Amino acid sequence: MNIPSSMQRLKGYRFPREIVAYAVWVYHRFALSTADVEDLLAERGVMVSRETIRKWVKRFGRHFADCIRRDRPAAVDKWHLDEVVIPINGRKYWLWRAVDANGDVLDILVQPQRNAKAASRFLARLIDRFGAPRVVITDKLRSYFKPVRDLAPGADHRAHKGLNNRIEGSHRPTRKREKLMGRFKSPRQAQRFLATHDQINIVFRPRRYQLSAISYRHARTDAFDLWRGYAAEMTA
Repeated sequence: MNIPSSMQRLKGYRFPREIVAYAVWVYHRFALSTADVEDLLAERGVMVSRETIRKWVKRFGRHFADCIRRDRPAAVDKWHLDEVVIPINGRKYWLWRAVDANGDVLDILVQPQRNAKAASRFLARLIDRFGAPRVVITDKLRSYFKPVRDLAPGADHRAHKGLNNRIEGSHRPTRKREKLMGRFKSPRQAQRFLATHDQINIVFRPRRYQLSAISYRHARTDAFDLWRGYAAEMTA
């Protein structure tokens, strides 16, 4: 925990903000449960319950995700869109995800349907935030065709499963967390958690296989510096 202790204490919180920020970081950076985070903090002499950690993650995870979205470079105008099923309380829901050509997650949306209406809702949400894309790559699901044609008429739509491998890997951390959490409890919980988890992963999970050891260490140092800055912006 290298965040300076001179940071102003969060109003109404017993623990300093560096402890809160550390708990949120380890929960999202590693495949840990709140009980695991509780043990990590206990080993460091911080006695806090897993329920408190859950509240910290829920309250401040969104803050860090919003800061990352605010400061991230402009999205590349080549998008990959895909959807994957996530069972919630015995029902099928679909996690719609979009990444750009760099593999950075643009947005996610949990919806009960996998039809053209759901595709339109997701694409309109993306265009509203990032502007119209130059290229849209999807699998061969027919539900994409009309929404892309109507909402992004100037985009080059490439429907080919083999071209969409870039986004397939982005589903793996979701599956890992889903298994650890014993599946998501509600669509709202899944939306809230994954929207935060994906953004934090952008910063702390660079494509290491593309970087030299020195470059990776620099990227990691930059990520920690960003996290310290975002921790300083936390408000109760």
